[in-house]
Amino acid sequence: MRTQRQVVDYALQRRALLAEVHSGRVGVAEVCDASPYLLRAARFHGEPTDQTCPVCRKERLTQVSWIFGDTLKHAAGSARKPEEIEQLANSYADFSVYVVEVCRTCSWNHLVLSYVMGTGDAPDTSGRRSDRRRTAAE
Repeated sequence: MRTQRQVVDYALQRRALLAEVHSGRVGVAEVCDASPYLLRAARFHGEPTDQTCPVCRKERLTQVSWIFGDTLKHAAGSARKPEEIEQLANSYADFSVYVVEVCRTCSWNHLVLSYVMGTGDAPDTSGRRSDRRRTAAE
């Protein structure tokens, strides 16, 4: 398994936000605002957790991993399962992963973790194609 680099854990921010919600200073509607796209990604690409939703306490949370990076091209901005992220990490230099927890019942969502994955190789900046183009005579 590839190692995660530049890991940022958002647990303190999450804890502070939940304290604001439970004290009534922040409304539930403000934090339970997951988009339909995020809820769909949780259904099809999410990983269930053992943690119960801190807002509605009705369902276990689902974690969705989103990938971003210039080298990913068409795959950038998509939700992926951890196994797929591992495969991509073996093929691409660097890309960012953002893990979001989602409650599919009340739409609570919060960024939990972000990190960088990939081979760590420097991208080819020469501008030349690695494969030689064929001429009309060939």
